[in-house]
Amino acid sequence: MRLRALTAAALAAALLGACARSVDPVERLGPKAAQRARIHEPSSAEPAYRRWGLTAPLSPAPHPPDRPPGTRAAGSGLPPVVHRVHTRDKVVFLTYDDGAEKDPRFVDMVRELRIPVSLFLTDSVVGPGYARFARLRSAGATVQNHTLDHPALRGLPYAGQRAEICGQQDKLRSRFGIRPRLFRPPYGTYDTTTLRAAADCGVSAVVLWSASMEPTGTLTYADSEHHLRPGDIVSLPSNDPTGTTLRKRTERLLRKVQGRGLTVGRLEDYL
Repeated sequence: MRLRALTAAALAAALLGACARSVDPVERLGPKAAQRARIHEPSSAEPAYRRWGLTAPLSPAPHPPDRPPGTRAAGSGLPPVVHRVHTRDKVVFLTYDDGAEKDPRFVDMVRELRIPVSLFLTDSVVGPGYARFARLRSAGATVQNHTLDHPALRGLPYAGQRAEICGQQDKLRSRFGIRPRLFRPPYGTYDTTTLRAAADCGVSAVVLWSASMEPTGTLTYADSEHHLRPGDIVSLPSNDPTGTTLRKRTERLLRKVQGRGLTVGRLEDYL
């Protein structure tokens, strides 16, 4: 009896030891698979900027100006058309059009890096994806108007242009409880009728851009300058025919911004 009891106790101790050694489920993958899995495990101690491909953290934006830089109206009662902001602050502004991007990690990137991006949304492009932009808003992004159906507005009658602009104002108010102050015409084309319709829809500024991020990762500029300058408004279309995600294109742009000694400002603070 005593021998059986000792044998049973030894067996129980061995089983407990085996269980204690097998608590890590990664070990069950085998040595090589476990090593590969651990390479891709995120480190909680890793700084956010490194997780998003940057070599240094983004500099904090300066405090918003007490008095935003003046913008010249396009005419009596018409909103100004803004390509870039006249400011000495070392900031550029990141703007995104349409709303077709579906990369969920872009939301995480905006949240973790605290990037104050501006989203110009088209209702017919966003479709059922408004919940995604609600998450971006909670991460600090702002939502602005890019029409209901993304038509080229120039040359269209007033009624049609007003329906496109005011219709999206109403959509965004019903979705987010706000009526945007800023409007970007599709393709950057507009006429005086566009400005009249925008003013009648409550728009305070029509926003174009001074630089655009190409699918190749290069920046093109609207004037003779060939580098980013303080006050530049940068446009990043949501879709990229090369398949490069918006997150990856934003990462490339942020490296260019840092290379010029700049950071990202909140456009709505300056307009």
